[in-house]
Amino acid sequence: MALMHRLRRLIRRPLSASTVGARRESPSAPRRGDAGQEDALRAQLTDDPNNEEAFGALAEIVRRRAAEDPTLEDPLRDSDEIPESKQHDADLAVWSLAEELAGHPRGWYPLIELGRLSLADDPDGAVRRLITAAERDPDGRALAEGLAILRDAGMPVEALGLGVGHWRVREHSPVVGKHLVLAALEADRVFEARQHLRALEMHPDAKAVKPLRDELEKAIAAAEQAKPTP
Repeated sequence: MALMHRLRRLIRRPLSASTVGARRESPSAPRRGDAGQEDALRAQLTDDPNNEEAFGALAEIVRRRAAEDPTLEDPLRDSDEIPESKQHDADLAVWSLAEELAGHPRGWYPLIELGRLSLADDPDGAVRRLITAAERDPDGRALAEGLAILRDAGMPVEALGLGVGHWRVREHSPVVGKHLVLAALEADRVFEARQHLRALEMHPDAKAVKPLRDELEKAIAAAEQAKPTP
């Protein structure tokens, strides 16, 4: 079975909260030297599934372990399948970790990671994960992350669709508005970019908005000058 086929099966599996925070280890396997650290990180993520520092540290542990252990259990690998590269196994281990934690009802950061990992192979599913992440985070951090991921992937129209449906200008970080203005410019929608910039000026933190407004005004002006006259 090819790696990408296995990854597609992982991507499309429904999420389950049943194993959130649980360390998957065979009862007969000896405890590793980093098991204590892993348990502590999993405890932190059980309390706060959006702890980016703890997630990064735990992801590094599971990635290293998967790369070192070619016999690490993969529920999607056929019993007679030849193991793929260690790097692929490490990537799948990180996916499984994010999938576990995404089952937490408040977990938006794991969904951001799943969206990032699945974007190339399953863009529609990735966007759905980013939408769910945005809906779980009232502060707009997940929305800003999702917009950045879509813009970096050359998907400004999808970024606009995500942002317009979820942006609450008075409650979210001004960074969300910045991403929307830039996404509109990248989609060649200059008029829409100006609309988002006007909306951004409604944000209560005028001091935080001013440098962004100045930067975005210049970007819009440059786009207007570059646009051919009808």
